[in-house]
Amino acid sequence: MADHVRGKRSAVTCRLKCADACLGPECNTSDNAHFRDIASAALTRRSLLGLGLAGAVGLVVGNAVGGGSGAAYAAKPGTAGLAFGAIDPVDRLVDAFTVPEGYHWSPIIRWGDPLFSSSPALDFANQSATAQSGQFGYNNDYLDIIADPSGKTGVLVANHEYVNPGIMFPPTGDPAEKQRRGEIYKAAQGMSVVELRRRAAGEPWSYVVDGERNRRITVETVFELTGPAAGSDLVKTAADPEGRWVKGTLGNCAGGTTPWGTVLSGEENFNGYFAWAADTAEQKRYSGTSTTTTETGWEAYDPRFDAHDADYVNEPNRFGWIVEIDPSDPTSTPLKHTAMGRMKHEGANVIIAEDGRVVAYMGDDERNDYLYKFVSKGRYTAATSTGAKKKNQRLLSEGDLFVARFTGNSPVGEITGGGALPSDGLFDGAGQWIPLTRDGQSVVPGMSVEEVLVYTRRAADLVGATKMDRPEDVEPNPRTGKVYVALTNNSARGTSSPLDEANPISGNRFGHVIELTETAGQAGETFGWSILLLCGDPSKTAYTYFAGFPKELVSPISCPDNLAFDSEGNLWISTDGAPGTIGYNDGLFRVPLEGDQRGNVQQFLSVPREAETCGPVIHDREGLVFVAVQHPGENGSVSAQTSLFPDYGSTAAGSVAAPRPSVVQVWHD
Repeated sequence: MADHVRGKRSAVTCRLKCADACLGPECNTSDNAHFRDIASAALTRRSLLGLGLAGAVGLVVGNAVGGGSGAAYAAKPGTAGLAFGAIDPVDRLVDAFTVPEGYHWSPIIRWGDPLFSSSPALDFANQSATAQSGQFGYNNDYLDIIADPSGKTGVLVANHEYVNPGIMFPPTGDPAEKQRRGEIYKAAQGMSVVELRRRAAGEPWSYVVDGERNRRITVETVFELTGPAAGSDLVKTAADPEGRWVKGTLGNCAGGTTPWGTVLSGEENFNGYFAWAADTAEQKRYSGTSTTTTETGWEAYDPRFDAHDADYVNEPNRFGWIVEIDPSDPTSTPLKHTAMGRMKHEGANVIIAEDGRVVAYMGDDERNDYLYKFVSKGRYTAATSTGAKKKNQRLLSEGDLFVARFTGNSPVGEITGGGALPSDGLFDGAGQWIPLTRDGQSVVPGMSVEEVLVYTRRAADLVGATKMDRPEDVEPNPRTGKVYVALTNNSARGTSSPLDEANPISGNRFGHVIELTETAGQAGETFGWSILLLCGDPSKTAYTYFAGFPKELVSPISCPDNLAFDSEGNLWISTDGAPGTIGYNDGLFRVPLEGDQRGNVQQFLSVPREAETCGPVIHDREGLVFVAVQHPGENGSVSAQTSLFPDYGSTAAGSVAAPRPSVVQVWHD
């Protein structure tokens, strides 16, 4: 694993989260033209226009960054923005949740906390699938905190991406016990909807047992397929001969909340859950190799996870979609939107275009894969009636799907791989949104619309999309409409994938962030772009770049993953991979985008040892920040845990001290 770990994650995380995708054959073997091959010298940048407060334990307070700015970036006068002194980076072996001076933290809810009075509290020695199906799930990723109009009640929505058997249970060779645990793993994944309450607006939240909106969505929950691929032969199985009803959701990573109040979730690394034969070009684009066993072992007793079986050969095609749930209605049927394409979705984030259509931006999280955009056919209805909401929920079922092609504006010889800025002072250029579908039909020669949507990666290969350095979260700024793309890293850049101006770093271990400006309106088909950040530790990496801000004054940052915005339009970045790249725990960072502070990366918090920072939610006017802490202590075992977050030694749960993925809130004095 040495070469792979050098790129980003620990060996355990890679095996469990993405089935060692980077160790296998390249999924994208297309010979797409890179924009350095088609760069136009005529282009110029200027032409592109439960625990509550009582659970506040393990508090660690950070100091101002040594050698950095130290002082807080001042909130604009007259607002309740967040003022803080950037914390020092925290060594990767420290098992602590660290916040700035004057701030406190506590978990809102942890893995295994009961959502219903009929469900038991987590008991490591007596856990069951029935219990887990009524408890908060494992490895929370996407997160939102949606307040009701009163400000005193609300709802928490979280994804549960995957499980780590090694720190949940001791080893076993008993097939019956493996199956029993496998059913627990099914119940621990999916999504959770949990009601919240607090004494007054602006105060921290507690979760509500038996809340009317409480809900668990698992690998057994039935989803409805929508859009042109629903009912096609490519998604039919013996259990669903209509090809319209899918059991479960898998690999749920990031997501987004829509203007009509529903939540979108991206099904990412679904391929690792299936024993299947990757013996066609289409299948190889989603899994480079065939498999006969999986980490969960479901294929041993549940035939739908054995895609070698002719009755279930299409089962993997029923995953890899954007799903939509209504957190206000626990009886509603969740949707899987085939019109938005099938890939390893990091997530989807929506903005309303000038003409009222809905635009969703999406990243396909694998090295050398692509950036996508979906534009709805219908228009958003702002009314709050039930009928309007139902109508809006169908907006993502019909529309046009695009993939991005980037073009640089600098001479090829200036893209050296070492990070030196081109002579015009920026890595920048223009871009096109290339259509894959239009008006419900395929525009990819030789592929039907159903094939384009089920085998979206192949379709994007054929139209010459630009290979990117693992596009993860893609977020439009609600204040400006500019779009920000987190490119986590790609240690193979410059070898298996050539350099280009949008991905200019050889062996890109630390990742970068692109700022994209739509030049023909939000739903248009052209854009301008420039690199906002080249990540890394400025004291150790010469090529780091922070939008021109003095690099000696910023916090080190590596492997940008999830993005968010505060009310002032500042960008917030959570990271996934800093321990293996710059030697610090992952964290959450604020980046001003305007004025003389543009590019001043400031670390707000750090998560515990071996954990990933996920799903940031910034309620800065209330002085509140929320994150999902995923896979703390990932490299440990039941007999030798490496983290005790968030309880730090409490043995209330079955007389075992162990890490528990949790949603954490941070507030100021």
